[in-house]
Amino acid sequence: MIEVSHLTKRYGGHTAVSDLSFTIEKGRIYGFLGPNGAGKSTTMNIITGCLGATEGEVRIDGHDIFEEPMAAKRKIGYLPELPPLYTEMTTEEYLRFVLQAKGVRRSEWGSQLRGVMEKTKLFDVSGRLISSLSKGYRQRVGIAQALLGNPEVIILDEPTVGLDPAQIIEIREMIRALGREHTVVLSSHILSEVQAVCDHIMIIAHGKLVASDTAENLTNLLSSGMTVELEAKGSEDETRAVLDGLDGVAGAAYAPGEEGTTRVTLTPAEGVDPREAIFQRFATSDVPLIELRKDKATLEDVFLELTQGEQDAAAAEAKEEAKGA
Repeated sequence: MIEVSHLTKRYGGHTAVSDLSFTIEKGRIYGFLGPNGAGKSTTMNIITGCLGATEGEVRIDGHDIFEEPMAAKRKIGYLPELPPLYTEMTTEEYLRFVLQAKGVRRSEWGSQLRGVMEKTKLFDVSGRLISSLSKGYRQRVGIAQALLGNPEVIILDEPTVGLDPAQIIEIREMIRALGREHTVVLSSHILSEVQAVCDHIMIIAHGKLVASDTAENLTNLLSSGMTVELEAKGSEDETRAVLDGLDGVAGAAYAPGEEGTTRVTLTPAEGVDPREAIFQRFATSDVPLIELRKDKATLEDVFLELTQGEQDAAAAEAKEEAKGA
């Protein structure tokens, strides 16, 4: 559906996007992750035709965004980080204006308005000025304008920024529903949000794509960092005696717990899950096992692992530029 090939965007001596290539397939919800300043919004603006590129190519359903902008843009609905709203209009007036701007046939206006208002739950505020709407409803209006024209791809840049928890949940549910009818690309730096709604995750750092896979496969990248955490009601010496010589354990760290307990972090050997053997050891000992769980790498762990070096490099670069100035 979307093919990005060797995309580069430079601003003077600063490279915001560097030789970026990826493909977005139909019928999935993609998460586009990255720290602030990673190049997410720049990439989104180029893909949607709002910004030119220094080098590279972007095709939307076979249409080059630079050479066939009108044909390509008809395939895309876009909600930028700051929704393009005219606050002096009512909700319905604004959406009718967008329909006209997008060149939708007037005979389709009624059905399209009803359709997007139903999806975004805007009927109750259709006659209200946008200036009087809450942040959550303004985001809904922004999503509604992106849906007009029935585009195949919906691109949402930070759609929940500034919303309260209840509004965030509502927008997430809306995005999941949109994913049943459209290809959705969700740009965010909120990891829990991306993991909650996306089928596929792309991580960008310092203008480069550093990972592209499902959340499960990405966390498996750090499977070697999996640990087993346990707490036993006994002294460190007693706990060590129970675990001494246990097969499949590469390392162990002991720490005092509360009220006479000992906490242990075990690093299993590759491909080994020692929890059953641990349970059996404690079951036949005089030391009660209070807690036993496996800690697997999270998406946050993966994100930090993949982007930390790039963030450090960017900070060092900025520091050098400041010295030169």
